[in-house]
Amino acid sequence: MTSAWCSSRSKRMLDIILVTPALVMTAPLMLLIALGIRGTSPGPVLFRQWRWGLNERQFQLLKFRTMENLRAESGPGVTRSGDPRVTRLGKWLRRWKLDELPQFINVLWGDMSVVGPRPHLPQHDDAFVRLMRKYVIRRFIRPGLTGWAQVNGFRGQIHTEGDVQRRVEADIHYLENWSFSLDCLIILKTIKHCILPPRTAY
Repeated sequence: MTSAWCSSRSKRMLDIILVTPALVMTAPLMLLIALGIRGTSPGPVLFRQWRWGLNERQFQLLKFRTMENLRAESGPGVTRSGDPRVTRLGKWLRRWKLDELPQFINVLWGDMSVVGPRPHLPQHDDAFVRLMRKYVIRRFIRPGLTGWAQVNGFRGQIHTEGDVQRRVEADIHYLENWSFSLDCLIILKTIKHCILPPRTAY
């Protein structure tokens, strides 16, 4: 059974308590990143991409633009290691996960949670549902900035059905075993991954 806490007001309040100071503390860094993007490649600072959220509601996920043009970044193609579309600054932002800082705003708006299954592109969601029926359970919780699957190495490119299955099983484990301590563990592991990025970070 999915933990009722995952969509409760208490978890939402925890998100707000965590993300509000995080936004304040990272605001100077985000301003520097925005200026860096403006100064090194033409185009907007942010890009928006539709993702599935809680109860199959779509929302626009925010990221810093890391590719040469917005069309390349917003397209359906999956970013690969050494992708020539990624700017020099973008490579650095992606490696250290700084391109995802604007998602603090998604959390504040209520589109996302600090911890939960990472949101995929709608077309990928539809394909994964056909591969694994349990996948749809991910839509009954707000997607997260980070999750149990990500801190256990199930991130990056998906090559096989087994990759989908392992990621979904990790998400279901989180949904069925949620606790405040588990969220804290995931957050701590995420900080560690930001400091020491895994090989799948690109």
